[in-house]
Amino acid sequence: MPFIQITMIAGRTEEQKRDLLAAVSQATTDSIGAPPETVRAWIVEVPPTDIAVAGETHADRRAKSDQT
Repeated sequence: MPFIQITMIAGRTEEQKRDLLAAVSQATTDSIGAPPETVRAWIVEVPPTDIAVAGETHADRRAKSDQT
């Protein structure tokens, strides 16, 4: 029984998240032959202030790019 956790920055629509979960579940079934009913997938959303790249939060990076 595969368990798949997707961690991503918050802000996607419910439709985008639903599509992602469906695609990941299907890819798991296709790639390892797991029966669809055994695939468990979920999303953990992280606020942009709580994730950093090279020490700079995503919120700060986004603010900089919005200024240019």
